Amino acid sequence: MEAVRNKQVLFRGFITAAPKETDMEFRVGTAELRIPEGFKGVLVKNLYLSCDPFLRSRMREFYNSYIPPFTPGSVVEGFGISRVVETNDEGFRPGDLVSGLTGWEEYTLITSTDRLRKIQVDEKIPLSHHLGLLGQSQLNHARMPGFTAYAGFYEVCSPKKGERVFVSAACGAVGQLVGQLAKLHGCYVVGSAGTKQKVDLLKNKFGFDDAFNYKEEPDLAGAMKRYFPDGIDIYFDNVGGATLDAALLNMRIRGRIAACGMISQHSLSFKEGIHNLYMLIPKRIRMEGFIQSDYLHLFPQFLDRIGDLYKEERIVYMEDTHQGLESAPATLAGLFSGENVGKQVVCVCRE
Repeated sequence: MEAVRNKQVLFRGFITAAPKETDMEFRVGTAELRIPEGFKGVLVKNLYLSCDPFLRSRMREFYNSYIPPFTPGSVVEGFGISRVVETNDEGFRPGDLVSGLTGWEEYTLITSTDRLRKIQVDEKIPLSHHLGLLGQSQLNHARMPGFTAYAGFYEVCSPKKGERVFVSAACGAVGQLVGQLAKLHGCYVVGSAGTKQKVDLLKNKFGFDDAFNYKEEPDLAGAMKRYFPDGIDIYFDNVGGATLDAALLNMRIRGRIAACGMISQHSLSFKEGIHNLYMLIPKRIRMEGFIQSDYLHLFPQFLDRIGDLYKEERIVYMEDTHQGLESAPATLAGLFSGENVGKQVVCVCRE
């Protein structure tokens, strides 16, 4: 069979800081549109790729983890939405739309099909939203935004109507949805973000009660005291570091902290310590880390509920879509410098 062009993004070598565009290499290779003899799986054409913080972990030379690092010179791998081109796996047919781990390239042979999920197309929901708003993964290290927000808020935070909720990185892929779910639950919600544009979006698009730019606050604990004079019941933590330290001082008795992500620490070889952890004791705070794959039994319920809320226009979801595989390295690097607004998606191909 004649080979076709296959654009690819390769991983150059291990890193110790935040990813840079130069840590990846774009090239044009070739691919044959058939499954090689002796292999079982599906050959897919990739349509959308997701840029996620966990990819940084796979760029480190660290092997004592449940998530293996990339091999230098290999194709970067992440979550994507793809269409099946050819298959010898009885669970899939040519033309099926699937989501799961795939290569940062135009065509990928996927042999681990047990973690692929067929997508049920709904014309009222953009296909790319299955990477964000309706995203889910069976991999422990993945933080698919929609299901992460849903499971983290309802299962870990155990919210009650009227409670005071603080969300960091609130304009990101997870935070924007957490805030909206909290508002629908009858909570008072404040978010933090890193630009005036994001603060405006939180208040005017996502419906937060208030928001502030943490970069303009030399005293984060004092800022939180202004917005939560009576304290914080729930802190949904996406950043860790100084923001978590300040939140600990402002929590109410029996407050809950959902430790979802610590993006402020991703670019640091030596992680920052937390000074106010002792507040867990006198305030009887429950702080819990979680992974969305712990709650897979809730995924059908999540799909129905969030899908309906979106179609009823009771929630909104913002994506930052970049066109062409060539844009993927810069898009991933921008995730760690705060350039993103909403879910970062690379459109490889529009059918």
